[in-house]
Amino acid sequence: MPARPPRALIAEDEPLLAEALRQELASAWPELQVVASVGDGHSAVREALARRPDVLFFDIRMPGQDGLDAAHALADAWPEGAPFPALVFVTAYDQYAVQAFEAQAIDYVLKPIQPQRLLRTVQRLRGALPPAAAAMAPGAEPGRSAGPDTRAESGALEAVLAQLRALTALPLASAGAAAAPHRVGEPLQMLQAGVGTQIHLVPVRDVIYFEAADKYVRVLTASREYLVRTPLKELAAQLDAQQFWQVHRGTVVRADAVAAALRDESGRLHLQLHARPERLAVSRLYAHLFKAM
Repeated sequence: MPARPPRALIAEDEPLLAEALRQELASAWPELQVVASVGDGHSAVREALARRPDVLFFDIRMPGQDGLDAAHALADAWPEGAPFPALVFVTAYDQYAVQAFEAQAIDYVLKPIQPQRLLRTVQRLRGALPPAAAAMAPGAEPGRSAGPDTRAESGALEAVLAQLRALTALPLASAGAAAAPHRVGEPLQMLQAGVGTQIHLVPVRDVIYFEAADKYVRVLTASREYLVRTPLKELAAQLDAQQFWQVHRGTVVRADAVAAALRDESGRLHLQLHARPERLAVSRLYAHLFKAM
């Protein structure tokens, strides 16, 4: 039975650029099948989960959910034991972003698409694909195949998670958009939260966790909830990283407020808190923080 051809998904919000990438891929890698082309991060995650492509081309800047956030969400939702797709970020030229991708061994292509650079990306992807798809890549040995290797697939996902964690720690933001500022001086000690016509001063030491909620961030203490307009990414950059841990793309928790990390039947981690009844989900990206718990 012949191996199936490799499959790709393109997530790019500019239709002309998406079509240009599709055409250049058809020239550089004729066997590659582009199974879907979407224009936002949420659709990219949904289609990738449904179609299980071998390669993802994610634009860094997309409406609603950027490419980095989409990659995080997809890694968290990806089925256990399934090979995670090779990931390529598409970005307008930004020297800092390019250096960040290269440092973490995550491939990228620049806008506008440069055929020679894309060809180099295609060559790199050959070695990153699962054997069934790689068998159809240009230059692969005909008929080469291999059975599933769960340990290898798990290791590949862990490698992607480590790369994404490293990128998250950098002020990469949207590779050309305004980056989250680095903290300068002492960590944030006091928050100002509007409640009706009043401004409440909330000591950061009293906060149990922060949670992103649409255009706001929920600030939860043991007995109260406040809303602030500062984006979570910007707020997290002002906190003491030893005291406050990011456990999900939308959640930052005070470490000493965690009573236990509990694993459910599906293997997912949730945090039990000392002073609040709700449990907080831990994404795969940050599960390594609780390996010893």
